[in-house]
Amino acid sequence: MDITQTTVPGAGVLHDCITRDGQHFRILVDRSGQRELYVYGPTGSEPVATIVLQADEADLVGAIIHSRPLTNRMAELERRVADLAGDTGDGGLTL
Repeated sequence: MDITQTTVPGAGVLHDCITRDGQHFRILVDRSGQRELYVYGPTGSEPVATIVLQADEADLVGAIIHSRPLTNRMAELERRVADLAGDTGDGGLTL
């Protein structure tokens, strides 16, 4: 996915997203945390849909969209760190 960010004075930060398949959407994040999602058609320069999400709603949608839950990703990172450190699992380190 190609993502670019632009600061929009007085509005917030606009994230312009284009997927591998060429689908286009934008997310405007304002200072209050509200998100406005703009979905574009294949040839349109105007959005075909606009969805407004409050910060807590955006958090819920983000949790759904994640490829793996945060707890699973954290556990995987902890395993990798333990492997890199040579942790034997018994509290000691193998040097």
